[in-house]
Amino acid sequence: MSASLLDAGAVIGCPHGGRVTAATTPTGAVFSDGAPVATAAHSYVVTGCPHTVDGVPMPCVSVRWTAHSTGVTVDGAPVLLDTSAAQCLTAALVPQGPPVVQAAQRKVTVR
Repeated sequence: MSASLLDAGAVIGCPHGGRVTAATTPTGAVFSDGAPVATAAHSYVVTGCPHTVDGVPMPCVSVRWTAHSTGVTVDGAPVLLDTSAAQCLTAALVPQGPPVVQAAQRKVTVR
């Protein structure tokens, strides 16, 4: 199975349609299609999640990634792939399901 690197320009959503964005901007010397490569050291937040349970809002607010043990790192942190395990979480850290990563082909360049 092949995988693509995630970068600051990746389109990611929660399983309920919220938008996932980097809370900390990936930086470093490795870029994918002109955007910095994302690593397990970066934080991600979810906005606009409409999820409710029995009429009570339970939106996804963050994503916790588990990077593959590929041995590939940027600034000492494992890179994130579109196949990396992750879980969207509520503010109370209740798991809500995996994020949805829109497939994209990326080119990798080192500066």
